[in-house]
Parts: sequence; C-alpha cells; structure tokens
Amino acid sequence: MKYLEIALKTPLNSLFTYSWDETKATEKDIVPERGKRCDVRFGNQNLTGMIVKVHDKIPENCPVGAEKIRSIKKVLDDERVFTDELFDTAFWISKYYLCAIGEAIFSMVPVKGRRETSAMGFSFTEDFSDQSAKTLSEEQQDAVNQIIESSKQNKAVYHYLYGKTGSGKTEVFLQIAEYLIKENKGVIYLVPEISLTPQVTRDVTKRFGNTAAVLHSMLTPSQKLSEWKKILHGEAKIVIGARSAVFAPVPNLGLIIIDEEHDGSYKSGETPRYHARQTAMFRASRLKIPLVMGSATPSVEAWKLMQEGKLVRHSLTKRLAGGKMPEIRAVDLSKTRQDGSISKELENEIRNTLNQKKQVILFLNRRGFTHYFKCNTCGFELKCKNCSVSMTYHKYENRLKCHYCNYQTVPPSSCPQCSSLDIGYSGFGTEYIEAETRTKFPEARVVRIDTDSITKKGELQEKLDAFKNHEYDILLGTQMVAKGLNFPNLQLVGVISADTGLHLPDFRAAERTFALITQVSGRAGRFFPDGKVLVQTYNPLREPIYFSVHGKIDEFYNWELGMRKMLTFPPYCRLVRLVFRSISQEKALSSAREAFKITSEIIGKKGDILGPAECPIFMTSKNYRYQIILRSLDIALLQDAARTLIYSYTHSQAVYIECDVDPVSIL
Repeated sequence: MKYLEIALKTPLNSLFTYSWDETKATEKDIVPERGKRCDVRFGNQNLTGMIVKVHDKIPENCPVGAEKIRSIKKVLDDERVFTDELFDTAFWISKYYLCAIGEAIFSMVPVKGRRETSAMGFSFTEDFSDQSAKTLSEEQQDAVNQIIESSKQNKAVYHYLYGKTGSGKTEVFLQIAEYLIKENKGVIYLVPEISLTPQVTRDVTKRFGNTAAVLHSMLTPSQKLSEWKKILHGEAKIVIGARSAVFAPVPNLGLIIIDEEHDGSYKSGETPRYHARQTAMFRASRLKIPLVMGSATPSVEAWKLMQEGKLVRHSLTKRLAGGKMPEIRAVDLSKTRQDGSISKELENEIRNTLNQKKQVILFLNRRGFTHYFKCNTCGFELKCKNCSVSMTYHKYENRLKCHYCNYQTVPPSSCPQCSSLDIGYSGFGTEYIEAETRTKFPEARVVRIDTDSITKKGELQEKLDAFKNHEYDILLGTQMVAKGLNFPNLQLVGVISADTGLHLPDFRAAERTFALITQVSGRAGRFFPDGKVLVQTYNPLREPIYFSVHGKIDEFYNWELGMRKMLTFPPYCRLVRLVFRSISQEKALSSAREAFKITSEIIGKKGDILGPAECPIFMTSKNYRYQIILRSLDIALLQDAARTLIYSYTHSQAVYIECDVDPVSIL
C-alpha cells in the first residue's frame, strides 16, 4: 500500500492523504509518482489533484486513521508534468502570496486535458525563414554582450533594457535568446497581453522555427497540456506567452525575458494574486540565471531599482527604422469650443494625414458609446443595480451595460427619479467616436478595436493585419492598440481624452496615465520622420500629461517618486490589501473592523493600517466591499498579520476575504 499526499484546488492550505493499492493494480494502471495528476473523490466532488509526496506508510501528519483514507480513482499522466523546481516555485507562491498550495499548483499547470500527448496544440512548426538576426546598433550590441556575459557567471543578474519606443528592444531580446538556445539553454519570453502575443510569436517563430511554443489563457486545457508536454520534453527551446507562461516547465532554463515590464496585466487578478515579475525574479534567483526586463516606460519600482543599481540598466536612445520620435503636442480642451469628441485641431490634422494617404490611430480608454446616463433636471445618474458603477450606453445594441457584472437594461425614456424628459448621456466611448469619425470623414475606411468589437477567435489579428496592410485609414481603439504594435504607414495618433485615468482614486493613476500617453504616442513616426501625436486634455499642465507630452521622462519619475515618498506609498513601503465582500453590508463592515483589530496587534508601531473604508468600487455583483490596507517597510510582518487573519480568524461565512500582497491597484 502506498500513501499519497495530494494537493487539491481548494482554499484549504494543506495536503490531503489518499492511498493506492499496488496489489490491485492492473497493467493498464499508471504508477503514482510525485508530479503526476490524479482523479480523487473529495467530499462529494470529483477533483483533479497533484501528487506531491509518495509514502510507504501513513504520513505522521495525517489526521485520520487508515480505515478513513480513501483510495485515488486513477492516475492521469504517464509521465511527470510538474518538476521539482516548479514545486519549489509553487510552495514559494503559496507562502508569499498567502494562498493554498493547491491553488498555487493549479494556477501553474493545466487542470484537465486528454491523457494522450497527441492532443491538438497551438504549436508552431514553420520552417526557418529569412527572419535572420539583424545588424545591431552599438547600443544594442553593448546590451547583448553584457547580458550574455552575465549568463556565464552562474548567478542571478537582473537587467533592464530601457529605451524609447521603436529603439529595437525586441531584437536585443531575440539575439540573447538565440545565443542561449545555441548553448542548449531554454528561454521564457513574456509579453503583457494576449493581444500582443501574435506579433511577438510571429517574430519569434520565424526566427526559431518549431523550437518555439506558446502558452496563454486562450488555449483550451488540451492545447495547453500539449504545449506543456512539448516544453517538458525539450522540444520547445523558447516559450512565448502572457503572465502564466512564467511557470513554463523549461528544462535547463537559461533566461527569462519580460517585455513591457510596467504593464499591470502581469499581476493576477484572482487567487493566487501573483506577479509574473516577482515570480520570474524568484525562478531566476533559484536557477542563477539572468532576468531581462524592458520597457519605454518602466514601473516606478523598477526605475528606483535602476537608480540604486539593483537592476543593471541598458539604455537604447535611437529609433532604428529610419523614423524619429514624433512631434507631440497637447490640445487644451478648456480653451477650444467642442463639437463632439474630436477637437477642430485634431480634425484638421486627420484630414491632412488622410490627404497624404497616411494612417491615423484614435485612442480612448473607454468602451461603449458614452460614459453614463444623466438627468439634466435632478442630476440623477443611472448606476448598475449590482455594482456601484455607472452603466455604459452601447448604441448599436441600444443597451446600458455594466462592465463589471455584465448586467444589461434598456435605456429609460425619462428620469427614473424625477420623471423629467430632459435626460442625456455624458462623456463618450469608442462607439461614440466611431459614429462621429464616420460622419466627419465619410470617405475614410474606419475600423474599431476594443473588447466589444472583437467577438470571435482570430478577429483581433485579422483587423490589425488589415490596418497594417492599409485596408483601413483610421483605427479606433482602447489600450489594446496602445503598445507593442508597429504600423509602417501610421503618421498621426490622437489621444481623445488624456484625463480619463487621472480621476481614479488609486496611487498609481499618474504612473498609468504617463505610461499610456507615452506608449500610444510611440506608435507614430516609427518608419518616417513626420509622425504627429495630439493629446486632448482639460489639464495640459497636470504633471503626468505635461511630462509625457514634452518627453520629460526623468522629470516625471523624479516627481512621482517624490510624491510616493511624501505619501509613503511603494516603492517607499510595502502593502497588503485585504478586501471583505458580502451581500450583507453590515457583515462585510463588521469583519473589516475585526480584521483591523487583529492585524493592528501584530503590526504595532512597525507599520500602519489604512481603513476600514469602502472600496472605491463599493459594490460588484450585489456584494458590498470594504478594505483595509496594511503598510510597512517589512513585507514579512504584513504577511504574518494577514496569514494570522486568514487562517486563525473565524469570520462570518457570509463574508469572503480577498488578500492581495503587493497590489498594483486599490480599486
């Protein structure tokens, strides 16, 4: 009889003991081993578990006797799908991000999928093409040489490739990867969002052929398992993907690359709330390999680490495709008469660009037709019945939608509060701009890209390719088009409303606004010298807007670091955010107050606690939300306080506690 300690995807932070009787096994049965998945019965559920340990006798920490230990149903894998190194990473994630070990493991590995290894994968089997290595500039070559040299030192070195948009960061990444693959090392290449994966994947697979694999959340479990096994067998030397690809089981891993390091999508929004950057640092440290990050707009934390010398900085200052940085200027909306969302100045520039047979991108970080429904008599705003956010009007469907819980309703014909007929819609979204653009430029071919307009698989890439091939003249989009995309014929970028993100009650609002304007501006003029960017704003002197428009990068980071230091926010402290949500407002608030007392006793004078307070988005899906934010220089102290609360405090079952270590957002 064998006894197996198995991790299950449950919030219970323990391993569960099951048995396997080898005397009853048939030839078809697979022998259980550490790192294989198996099916088990847990309570009245059928679950997939991961075998963590195999014993010849009952483990000492097993709380029940042999007669109560259930046997497993079957082992799913002919071979191990989880390596010892990944187990180390999973246990670190469980400890650092305060989640159950099973939750950590099953965020890393495919949960289900057919047993056979021939499951259809999202693999790349293209032959090597003429996508050969390009000649590097002196700056690029210096960066490549230094990073390759550090890979020979058998120690973790963290590098940062900092350069303006279009300065050739991708080619540096690829040439370093190429060198290490020739040395029989594996490479993980992370990109921030799935929308960027196709372009990077295309570049990488043209260069590396069928030695490339891709991992991201849009793959089916069977596809992901097929890619996972391809990586395990060493058939894929370079793995490309979004956040979860940081867990790829690459044998002899020699390098991790994080492109657009500043991007918030590297942080998971659900348990375990890990950050891919932090996880990559852990793996690089354990394996003693280099980690290379890159961005034109580094996170404030990364900028400070560069200043302190904890990240080795490599600067790229020149655009390489024959272009130069575009002319950027702000359009002060407070001083111009508005006729819709497009100012007269921007309208004139669009006409000039179209007359020259060049292309335009109009950017707005807002989906839908307008911001919100408003009564002009009593001031009533129509909000979601489940969430404390305004409903967004979608003209083509004639529906008001909540972008948090997806509640929908028909727009009212009069004010629900005072019955006034003097009602309207304030603000504008991408649908509104699309309608206005088609009216003002009827001859232009217009395409819109946002999560509402992309409804089927492959549609995003089709639209981006069509724009690149000049099948459209004007591209309207949200942040999906803000970064990482190259369009040779693009001359003009218009930022419709630079102020949108500044009004969010979040200490990173200025950083995000600065990065977004800088990144979207970087789309223009990459291949010729007359690119233009117009940034529409009511606050042209607000620091994030002023500094981004005038290209004052160092000044922005110095100002933002000064603000963070004055207000004691990261990187001058560490944070743990605890959110208490419940359909009962009273129970959510009561639990938050109790948590404040418990954590206060542990933290004492070595830190402080913000709250309890309503979350900025107070309700989502009919749940009330309160938060407390633990703050200290000592992250271990905050983790201990949160761990005590989560595992030792008996709270109302009607309240769910979310724990976020090192949050990137406090909305």
